[in-house]
Amino acid sequence: MNNNSDSMRILFVCLGNICRSPTAEAIFKLLAAKNQLNVEVDSAGTSAWHQGEMADHRMRSTAAKRGYKITSLSRQFQRNDFDNFDMIIAMDDQNYHDLKDKAHTKEEENKIFKMKDFFMKLKSDHIPDPYYGGAEGFNYVVDLLEDASFGLIQHIKNLNDHDAAI
Repeated sequence: MNNNSDSMRILFVCLGNICRSPTAEAIFKLLAAKNQLNVEVDSAGTSAWHQGEMADHRMRSTAAKRGYKITSLSRQFQRNDFDNFDMIIAMDDQNYHDLKDKAHTKEEENKIFKMKDFFMKLKSDHIPDPYYGGAEGFNYVVDLLEDASFGLIQHIKNLNDHDAAI
């Protein structure tokens, strides 16, 4: 992790970077700002299917109803993202394994996490892709991402407290 004067850099990753990861980015940015965390946040997809596109309109609408604005454009995960980010957070097991396969060193592998590991109250074995579902799927994803984002904020605060004590 960076020292306290630097911001922590976090990358959220899903398959196409049009539903889950851009929503995680928007939610976490807002919650981190409210918690006065010094972070830089971005999102990417393991595929390039939607390169340069805005997030899915249903996801943007659902997030907006909760006060989150998704503005990022889809991009594919790149090897240099391992150098540019402190934490790389996968939305599901397939994304996690795809990222692990791209890692060349133990240091890179150690930057990869699963979003589900940060849940505080809700439980799910992954963040499901709502792309082919109805409105309830998009709402559920926002619920999960909000809960996990609060857990991630707590995790970062604990890291910062630990670093400050050293």
